[in-house]
Amino acid sequence: MSNSDDLFSSPPPAKPRKATPVTPQMASDYTAAHIEVLEGLEPVRRRPGMYIGGTDAKALHHLFAEVIDNCMDEAVAGHATFIEVFLGKDGFLTVTDNGRGIPVEPHPKFPKKSTVEVIMTTLHAGGKFDSKVYETSGGLHGVGVSVVNALSDLLEVEVARNQTLYRQIFSKGHPQGPLKEVGRAPNRRGTRIRFHPDPEIFGASAHFEPARVFRMARSKAYLFGGVEVRWSCDTELLAGVTGVPEKMTFRFPGGLKDYLAADIEGQTLVHPDIFSGRIQKAGGHGSVEWAVAWVADADGGISSYCNTIPTHDGGTHENGLRLVLLKGLRDYGERVGQGKRSAVLIGDDVAAGCAAMLSVFVREPEFQGQTKDRLATAEASRIVEQALRDPLDHWLAANPNQATKLLDHVIDRAEERLRRKQEKEISRKTAVRKLRLPGKLADCSNTEAAGSELFIVEGDSAGGSAKQARDRKTQAVLPLRGKILNVASAGRDKLAQNQQLSDLMQALGCGPLSQYREADLRYEKVVIMTDADVDGAHIASLLVTFFFRQMPKLIEEGHLFLAVPPLYRISQGPKTLYARNDAHKDVLLKKEFTGRGKVDIGRFKGLGEMMPAQLKETTMSPITRTLLRVTIEEAAAAATADLVERLMGNKPEARFAFISEHAAFAGEELLDL
Repeated sequence: MSNSDDLFSSPPPAKPRKATPVTPQMASDYTAAHIEVLEGLEPVRRRPGMYIGGTDAKALHHLFAEVIDNCMDEAVAGHATFIEVFLGKDGFLTVTDNGRGIPVEPHPKFPKKSTVEVIMTTLHAGGKFDSKVYETSGGLHGVGVSVVNALSDLLEVEVARNQTLYRQIFSKGHPQGPLKEVGRAPNRRGTRIRFHPDPEIFGASAHFEPARVFRMARSKAYLFGGVEVRWSCDTELLAGVTGVPEKMTFRFPGGLKDYLAADIEGQTLVHPDIFSGRIQKAGGHGSVEWAVAWVADADGGISSYCNTIPTHDGGTHENGLRLVLLKGLRDYGERVGQGKRSAVLIGDDVAAGCAAMLSVFVREPEFQGQTKDRLATAEASRIVEQALRDPLDHWLAANPNQATKLLDHVIDRAEERLRRKQEKEISRKTAVRKLRLPGKLADCSNTEAAGSELFIVEGDSAGGSAKQARDRKTQAVLPLRGKILNVASAGRDKLAQNQQLSDLMQALGCGPLSQYREADLRYEKVVIMTDADVDGAHIASLLVTFFFRQMPKLIEEGHLFLAVPPLYRISQGPKTLYARNDAHKDVLLKKEFTGRGKVDIGRFKGLGEMMPAQLKETTMSPITRTLLRVTIEEAAAAATADLVERLMGNKPEARFAFISEHAAFAGEELLDL
């Protein structure tokens, strides 16, 4: 067996450690001086991920989103008619609006500072907390532009108010001087912010992507038909970039309907018309705008926004849209005599092939996280449902032939779903329903062996983490309780009576020994995933022994693998790495953690202690994990069988002799994988 010899050896017992007494000198090493208080914008620079989600390309472009969102709030409130976006070859991005401009007078709470400086350098400072200033807005946390300022190595703000132009410059969140009056500006009003992302935060090679900024600017014009967005970019930045002009002005009176029409251009629609509309003061709030179409030969998708903020992860407003579409089509089915067929519809049937744009404006929305990727306002679902209910009924009734065609389309999707479910239940009438384990088998939805994986884990706790970390489509999890039977030393009767091994064989479906059938194996990969300690290695060795003795063909065909979970989590600032064992930990500490800052080392007690996200990242995700394939070399098959017998058989003297012969290597762990 390759990469697994150490599973059949045990390290010498560790000597008990003596407890280290706590002395007064040790206690004095931790004093009030060690408690660090971050002030101003220091927390943003120290932990940018808390405010913009990280330091990658998405987070970098989130800076632009924060700035243009403020401009959009001015436009939606009726104070600005245009927004200008300019991307320069020097890496600076400039965003200008013709709104009211940031107030410039001294702030009442900080009389020695201008209001501009307070807004740019103080977290949770802004006009969005007062509903009298903005009825609806996207930047409710009051941290947006100050975060941009903190993460820019240079930022320049210009404000034109009362025919006077003011300017102030900042670097890494610190003012480089007070707000200065530049001169007269009789034909100008509003705010202009020009900024350059700090390479210390985002990396020396980080830069704004013209295509990405172009799309983000264009989407704002779609979301509010009353604003004009003017785009421009230095020609040198467009070399090799397609679809992005040097200059363009966006204005879309049709709003989301124009947006969706452009997005699905050239595709065949089930219903030829786009269901669209806009309701002002929906539910006593701002407004709801929507555009919905069903694509016949492609997958759809919902793009949603709240107060012009893109909510990539959806939220309550999307839930309201899905619900009203489902109820509307069910009700239409009742009216045209297809109530029995339409009753089987669920939200996924209606959403299949549905391409939709949804934009809501609500007062004081609640988002999950500072990056606002998901709307959490409970009332938004009701607002959307109430706004669309009657318009949807009228749209369906206006063209009954096309509406009936749409209903048939979604019912066909429902019947296809039910058919697949029935086929899956028939194909999986194996051990799934017979298992009597406390954790039971959490099967994957993939009905084919190709691409499917079975993770065998120890204990319900580890099984619970693995079930949350897995890809439900392709990964199944079978928890086992404790150490399984050692088949090398057990008799045939014990093997036949062992429930855990019986359940495992039933779950695999392929049969043991001469009854093994490759075509009946229900998973392409069988992965043994145990704790990264001695007990875990022992359980893994018992399982490998079981497969070697009872299903050698499964190993020979390359289906058996060992997962490599980490034993340690090492972090220093934003950097986090995982170590497989003590030797790997020492290498990482020496090579990867050489900078300043405290290095935190955490030891996982077991898989069940790991967060599902950690388990997925380190051990289960095909993108980032390491798997060891267990193999049997033909030339060494006899030697392997002898080794298994010596180590796992019922002769302790043979096991003792082997360990004595290899004492220098007993407990040695894999380092170079």
